[in-house]
Amino acid sequence: MGMIPRRFLLAAATLPAAACSPIDIANRLTPAGGILRETGLVYGPGERGRYDLYTPQGTRPDAPLIVFFYGGGWRNGAREDYDFAARALASTGAVVAVPDYRLFPEVRWPSFVEDGAAAVRAIRAGPGRDRPVVLAGHSAGAFNAMALAADPRWLGPARDSLAGGIGLACPFDFGPADDPSGIFAAAPNARARVAPLDEPALRGTPPLLLLHGLADTTVRPEQTSRFTTLAQARGVTVEAHFYEGVGHIGMIAALAAPVRALGLEGAPVLREIARWLRARFPTLAA
Repeated sequence: MGMIPRRFLLAAATLPAAACSPIDIANRLTPAGGILRETGLVYGPGERGRYDLYTPQGTRPDAPLIVFFYGGGWRNGAREDYDFAARALASTGAVVAVPDYRLFPEVRWPSFVEDGAAAVRAIRAGPGRDRPVVLAGHSAGAFNAMALAADPRWLGPARDSLAGGIGLACPFDFGPADDPSGIFAAAPNARARVAPLDEPALRGTPPLLLLHGLADTTVRPEQTSRFTTLAQARGVTVEAHFYEGVGHIGMIAALAAPVRALGLEGAPVLREIARWLRARFPTLAA
């Protein structure tokens, strides 16, 4: 998992004495100024059919909107836990939406991917109207984001107008041995892939930025390297970066303001994302 989550505790010295999780610390120590947060916006039925929206002050009308899907093994996670990540992404000048999605055991594949597609459609029709949309995520959330970007069955023709995808520690391909609970039992041969290996429509995938820690033992970095080779062979623009000594949780912890302030991020995740976005949306650098 990497060492960064334990190092979060160094930041706890500035908080009142209390039992705080690393996510609590990250969220409490993340500056809130300059970014408007709207919570509980509806994209679908039920409590999990909601999203939070982060709009930087003075956002340009042509700035991109990032839809960020959090991880948690399709079992855990809530949008409010990722305030620190959303604010970090919004610091690039992009608008950021963080949707919830249904989790196991309430649902199995493909319901959480379908929830992601519903969220993207609603967000594009609302705050994302007339903005370029980039899908992003970490771990299981990166799987959801990359599936929406790489497999046309989820978004249909709307996929063709996506502006990009960002995957942090993404599991691109794993089988039944990696899925003892059967979350992906309904997938072809019970094997989860972001896109069929023989699918020519993979060529319609938008440009991707893929970041992975080489010390990741939860999702092996070979997942990213193999998918990069496959996608590039089919004409997809993919930029991939790998980081020595960074584990699975380290990739998302690197977005946390206290971790970056203490020089503990381990990998320049936010800087890479900001550079990649500004190369595609030059007005972000203005």
